[in-house]
Amino acid sequence: MISLTPLRKHLSLPRTSWQLCLLAAIGGAFSALLVILFTLSIKGLQQFYLNQLDDYTSLDMVSRFDLPIIGAILIIIFSRITGYRYLRTGIPFVLHRLKVAHGIIPLRNTIHQFVGTVIALASGFSVGREGPAVHLGAACSSYLGSLLKLSFNTTRTLCACGIAAGISASFNTPIAAVIFVMEVILREYKVHIFIPVMIAAIVGSLITQNFFGPAHNLDYFNKIELTISHYPFIIILGMALGVLAFIFNRYLTLLVKYSSNYHIVPRLLLAAFITGGLGFFIPYAMGTDISAVNFSLQYEQHFQLLLGLLIAKIIMTVTALGLGIPGGIIGPILGIGAIAGTCASTIAMTYLPGQHIATDYALMGMAGFLAATLNAPLAALLAVVELSNQIEIVIPAMIAITSACVVSGQFLKNRSIIIMQLEVQNLLYRKPPIEKSLQRIGVLGVMQENFTLISESSPDLALETFKTTKGKKLVISKNSSSEPVFTWHEFVLPLENPPQDINDDSVEFVASGNIVAHKLVPLDFQSTLAEAYLALVDDRIGGVYIYQNSKDNILGIVSFEQIRRYLLEGKTAL
Repeated sequence: MISLTPLRKHLSLPRTSWQLCLLAAIGGAFSALLVILFTLSIKGLQQFYLNQLDDYTSLDMVSRFDLPIIGAILIIIFSRITGYRYLRTGIPFVLHRLKVAHGIIPLRNTIHQFVGTVIALASGFSVGREGPAVHLGAACSSYLGSLLKLSFNTTRTLCACGIAAGISASFNTPIAAVIFVMEVILREYKVHIFIPVMIAAIVGSLITQNFFGPAHNLDYFNKIELTISHYPFIIILGMALGVLAFIFNRYLTLLVKYSSNYHIVPRLLLAAFITGGLGFFIPYAMGTDISAVNFSLQYEQHFQLLLGLLIAKIIMTVTALGLGIPGGIIGPILGIGAIAGTCASTIAMTYLPGQHIATDYALMGMAGFLAATLNAPLAALLAVVELSNQIEIVIPAMIAITSACVVSGQFLKNRSIIIMQLEVQNLLYRKPPIEKSLQRIGVLGVMQENFTLISESSPDLALETFKTTKGKKLVISKNSSSEPVFTWHEFVLPLENPPQDINDDSVEFVASGNIVAHKLVPLDFQSTLAEAYLALVDDRIGGVYIYQNSKDNILGIVSFEQIRRYLLEGKTAL
């Protein structure tokens, strides 16, 4: 049987390696396949009652009202089977699990995310596919790390790779997926993480392209006609989007906060009645962003009609996500932004007419609203560039994004909707800087393995062992009781003597030293230096011993001095 210990040790250190890149590609492939299955499941349900996918205008008015209610009832039934406590899903939950569980997602939670969101999207709720894709990709890739029993820092990186693969597979935007993971999920840029995340995004995009084709769902953004004369209007549009993002984020989080006091059943039914009621009159507001964007561009001249669609889409999205319907938020955000941009184009066209100006302003709306709601300007910029396949969109999109983010962030104190959701749900998403730094290194990669195990905790025996081994090995003793207790015997030099190696000629020097015993704290071999630090921080001395499978099986030790040196000097070796 092949031992995975060398691989685990290698991957536990924060450095770029082909092994991690290979695992990222494998995890990205399985994540993409799961997203494909998810997408086909939605299409398979919709084909039974819709003439065209995501087009709810083919249903009569009564059917549009009934469909979300039927969907909510099915979600409630399935939630009862899987357990109501597994209802938390989507990007906020994944970010929370990254902080508290190294990205490992519970299986029943993942099953509920898959089935519940398939039902929700097929039933016309205004939620997105990217949230489930993130959830499924994270679960799939992190499961690979758990299966191989890799260090938690490696599993965390694989989880980030799965997220990138899921987003890339959903939108066919690999660059935006990578930046989203770095900017929103991890909120740090490290080369040893960036490379495997990029590979996972590439693999996810390639697999879905081969399955569904290379085109985007929004492939009608094919020509950009914006000129400098449009820039003042884009600035005003960006400012308006910043205000709209503040309103959207505030009321969504307020609804999440106050609705949590009620049971999930009435909440889902209320969301269904609101979606069905609005869908009764405005069918284009139902479902994902595609039908709403198509409608807004088709009726680009009708401001009042577009304004009604915008309000209905916002209400549907806020109530669905705020009341607990499983699904993502990025898809509806893109739809709302596109409708808002098209509304702005009807005003701009009276002064600056242009053949493709509506699609251009729709892109500006998508970029500005996405950046302001998620507080992710770079990811929003690259998303619209990839969706439009037009590099000329960069400067006007940057203008819309900067004006939206300045108004939203500085003047209205708006923050990322994902962070706001985490806070109102009391889900941990922050770690102290020390722990965050130490999470990057697994204990397997830095533990001291050169030790001698003795049978009893005796200073004399420990000193004799130091003499025998010339001080080149750690001395660890194990008691003979049923519960294993390991003690680390450390040779401490007197303060007046300078540090030096112990050899055959230094017996007299050894005798002048002291043997200090430290009880070792057990720590699982998948742990990181963060867990070791938390186990030792109260006493700030001694060490932890690393075990695998059984606490009797000691692999090595990590001392507090190693952790201290890493924090001060960036080195773990003694």
